[in-house]
Amino acid sequence: MAMFRLQGSKVLAVDMTGDAVKAKNGSMVAYDGQMAFKKLSGGGEGLRGMVTRRITGEQMTVMEVRGQGTCWFADRASEINLVELRGDKLYVESSNLLATDAGLRTGTTFTGMRGASQGNGLFTTTVEGSGQAAITSDGPAIVLRVSQQYPLIVDPGAYIAHQGNVRQSFQSGVTFRTLFGEGGGEAFQIRFEGDGLVYVQPSERNTIAGDV
Repeated sequence: MAMFRLQGSKVLAVDMTGDAVKAKNGSMVAYDGQMAFKKLSGGGEGLRGMVTRRITGEQMTVMEVRGQGTCWFADRASEINLVELRGDKLYVESSNLLATDAGLRTGTTFTGMRGASQGNGLFTTTVEGSGQAAITSDGPAIVLRVSQQYPLIVDPGAYIAHQGNVRQSFQSGVTFRTLFGEGGGEAFQIRFEGDGLVYVQPSERNTIAGDV
């Protein structure tokens, strides 16, 4: 299995011994040894992925990298975070997914209002199985625990990914910025309940659910 490691906080190094990884197209910045690159169709595998891309008009371009040696990846100087999967599923915004072990299964899932509020469309990417994934963030990401006792409320613009046995729902109300007199009215927030982890970035993307 390919070995993921960080060099600094903004470069992912992947050591390969004949195995492969899937990565965002164009994210390779250097490699040594012998590597082969093949463009794949992103946004989900199989018929469901094809239908999803046709409905939404969105497509994530992915490449497969296979070989012997080390390959380095980066994406616009974004911070990189490593996620270890042990038979569970990671839900991640497609723009924040940098690379995965080739053995991990990728797909799409319906997000409904959450995706619409973030301006990312109605579907998000899923990564499932056992292995490593690398996700990006605008600034150093923080990993927040969700427990049965302590639900978590997240600004849609700061959300990156989540994993575990987590339920999510929408609630509307005063925004974080409104508390400081900067908001423009009512907006949505995401409420996470259950048991798992939520990845949040310290920079908010533009959303369409008001000033969040």
